Amino acid sequence: MQVSIETTTGLERRMKVQVPAERVEREVEQRLKSMGKRAKLNGFRPGKIPYDVVKKRFGSEIRQEVLGDLLRETCNEAFLQEKVNPAGGPRIDNVNNEPGMDLEFTATFEVYPDIKLAGTDGIQVERPVAEITEADIDAMVGNLRQQRATWETVQRSARKGDRVQLDYSGSVNGENFPGGQAEKVFVVLGENRMLADFEQGLDGVKADEQREFEVHFPDDYHVKEVAGKTAHFKVHAHHVDAQKLPEPDEAFCKSFGVTDGGIAKLRIEVSENMRREMADTVRKRMKDQLLDALLSANPLQVPKALLDDEIENLRRDALERMGIKDGKKSVELPRELFEEQAKRRVSLGLIVGEIISQQQVRVDAKRVQERLERMAGDYSNPAEAIRSMRSNPSVMRQLESLVLEDQAVDNLLQKAAVTDKSTSFQELMHFHEHPHVHAHD
Repeated sequence: MQVSIETTTGLERRMKVQVPAERVEREVEQRLKSMGKRAKLNGFRPGKIPYDVVKKRFGSEIRQEVLGDLLRETCNEAFLQEKVNPAGGPRIDNVNNEPGMDLEFTATFEVYPDIKLAGTDGIQVERPVAEITEADIDAMVGNLRQQRATWETVQRSARKGDRVQLDYSGSVNGENFPGGQAEKVFVVLGENRMLADFEQGLDGVKADEQREFEVHFPDDYHVKEVAGKTAHFKVHAHHVDAQKLPEPDEAFCKSFGVTDGGIAKLRIEVSENMRREMADTVRKRMKDQLLDALLSANPLQVPKALLDDEIENLRRDALERMGIKDGKKSVELPRELFEEQAKRRVSLGLIVGEIISQQQVRVDAKRVQERLERMAGDYSNPAEAIRSMRSNPSVMRQLESLVLEDQAVDNLLQKAAVTDKSTSFQELMHFHEHPHVHAHD
């Protein structure tokens, strides 16, 4: 078998393969003889069909089958012979398969980039350092109280934190627009789930009050009919509700699984959980800085096949987050939304993979088990969840890959130039006493 490889552009390679006709004809003949032993034709006893009859009846079909198999086999053999590791499947074309002639074809594919690691020692990393204060614990317990809060109707003007039930109707130049009308919806003042002008128009509203006000929509608003325009809204408020927080008593503590020890025990558990979350956040911040530095020091040309696969993965993840189960709809999400993130992921995967190879990192079974246990903690039956994950080779491969990456990152962090930066728990965790408030339209 003759093989030649040439570089076309960037990471793309074109490989020409020539397979001797004798190999093709030998394989065709062997399969025809095997077919003759199995085939059933009227007028012939099983296994007694003459070779010439089998060749005439099945020759064309068998030849196409052989050619398909040989294209795959010889392409892989050529990769091994030339010590080539393609990034993604090859595109086969220019196939010459004339009977009695050598089988010739061209395989076009991409190779992985040649990575010469740089900047792995002494990476500058800033480590956030924070103390968890009693005030931080107070705020977190306050957050838990809000999670169990109830609403009570009040006979006063609405203020920040209150919930207003209302009907509204919006129009632009007298014309209604999509999403501009609703009945008996709840708006919590201060959550910023509505546009700022709309919430300001509700400030101080009372039960059964009717108001009219203007709302300006930003230029990039998702409803094109009103983007950049000012709408006129008519609002009818039905009632105003104030939030009632539960007392931090025994019943409250039990609702979070603390059956004895009361609020003191709950505060201990809350603080321990805060410390775990803070440690995870500190490590993630340091890891992100380290990966950014590696990416900057090792710019790569990314194989298109890998980039396309990662974009598709991100598209499917986005659909899942939106609650859309039809995977075919992923093509409706523009490629440009995911291209930069996909390139980063693929590049870092290649860089970290090279580090793991050079460092000869071997997966730590103890860390795999620890990660399994943390993942299983989200399930009602952790032991069963662990057994299920361990029995799934795909899940375990992904898990071991993540652990290997963590081990490689830890090795680099040990050699990094780390400087501490004081901060507060709230700044580090972006935590506020009202984390349910969102800064969305």
